[in-house]
Amino acid sequence: MTVYITGAGGMVGSHLIDYYTSLGLQPHEIIGTYYKPTTDINEVRSKATLSECDVRYFKGVLQIILEHKPQTIYHLAAQSYPTVSWERPQETMEINVTGTVNVFEAIKVVRKTDLSYDPVVVVACSSAEYGASLTPENTPVHEKTELLPLHPYGVSKVSQDLLSYQYYFNDKIRTIRARIFNTTGPRKVNDVMSDFTSRAVEIENGKLDQLRVGNIETKRSITDVRDLIIALHLLSEKGQWGQEYNISGQKVYKIADLIPIIKKEIGKDFGLFVDPKLLRPSDEPIIYGDSTKLIQDTGWTQKYTIDQTIIDMIQYVRNKKNSTI
Repeated sequence: MTVYITGAGGMVGSHLIDYYTSLGLQPHEIIGTYYKPTTDINEVRSKATLSECDVRYFKGVLQIILEHKPQTIYHLAAQSYPTVSWERPQETMEINVTGTVNVFEAIKVVRKTDLSYDPVVVVACSSAEYGASLTPENTPVHEKTELLPLHPYGVSKVSQDLLSYQYYFNDKIRTIRARIFNTTGPRKVNDVMSDFTSRAVEIENGKLDQLRVGNIETKRSITDVRDLIIALHLLSEKGQWGQEYNISGQKVYKIADLIPIIKKEIGKDFGLFVDPKLLRPSDEPIIYGDSTKLIQDTGWTQKYTIDQTIIDMIQYVRNKKNSTI
C-alpha cells in the first residue's frame, strides 16, 4: 500500500503520517509533499518520503503520482485561513482550486498508460462552505444544507468540493468529500485554540499577563486532530464514493468557556484584551455540523475531550519551548 498526502507539512498531514506509521507502514510507503509547511517538518521527516511540491504547478504533482501510483491520496494542501483569503484571494484560489484540479488531472494522465490505476482520493473540504447557513436555528447543519460561503476561502472550498464530485461523476475517480469542521490539536497554528494555548504558556512563564482575544462569543464544535485522522482513514475505506461527509465535533462550546480550562491547566489567572486585528469582517455565530452520515457509514466515534485536547496542546508548546532553550 502507498499513501500520498499533499500538505504533509500541515497539522493534519503530519498527524496522518504519525497515524500510518503506527499502523506499520514504512517511510517508502508514505509519500508526503509540502510547500511552506506550518509545522516542524523534522518531527515527521524520518517517517515518510517527503519532498517539496507546490500543487499550483501540474508538473510536480504529476511526477509524484506517476512515480508512486498511490492507492490512497489525501489532498490536504491548501491556503486554509479565512483571514488570509481576504488579503490574498487570488493565491487562495490558485492553491485550493487549481491544486485540486492538478491532482485529478494527474490521475487521468496516469490512467492513459495504466488502465487499472484506481486510487481513492479523500479531499479536505470545509465547514466554511456552509457560511451564512450556519445560524443557531439551522444547526447542526447536514450535508444537504445550502452552501453559502462568506469569504474567499469558503468559496474555494466549495469549488474543491464540487470539482471532486465532477471528477467522480465524469471520470469515475473514487472521491470522498470530507467537510471538516473546527479541528485543533498539537502542532496547530493560526486558530483560536493554538493562539490561546501558545500565549497561555507565555503567561505561565511570566512573559505576558493578559490573553489577546477576538470575538469569544461565537460557538464552535471542536474536533481533536487525532479524532479527525481516524475519520479520514475510515472514509478512505468505508465511505461511499462521490459522497460528502461532515466531520464535526459532537459538542458545541462558546469560545469564552474554553478559557477557564486553560487557566486551570497553567495554574494562573489572567485578564483579557480584545485585539481588533482578530475581528473578521463577518463571522459565523455558530459552526456545528451533523456527523450522522459519517457515523452510520464508518462507525466513527469522537474519543478526545476538549480538556484533553487543550492540555495536550499546552504541553506541546511547553516541550517545543524547552527544546529550543
